[in-house]
Amino acid sequence: MPSALREQLLSAYGPARLQVSGPPTQNVAVMRVLRAELDGIDLVTAKTLLRRLLSGDYAGTLPETERMARKLRAAGVTAVATRP
Repeated sequence: MPSALREQLLSAYGPARLQVSGPPTQNVAVMRVLRAELDGIDLVTAKTLLRRLLSGDYAGTLPETERMARKLRAAGVTAVATRP
């Protein structure tokens, strides 16, 4: 998504959060999806994003978080994009 549009969406609607739930054994599946969807991230960055996701600190626009939630659900992980 172009950065100008992203900023407009965040400004107009606020951030959405991505929440996951399930057993810790799904962490590998979550990192696999993160690495596949966020081009070029390494394993260390994927682990950092996983920690943010598990703590409820992973945020973005609603379309961004919903897209990631769909990818995670397709991988068998319970995930939902929410607005506070």
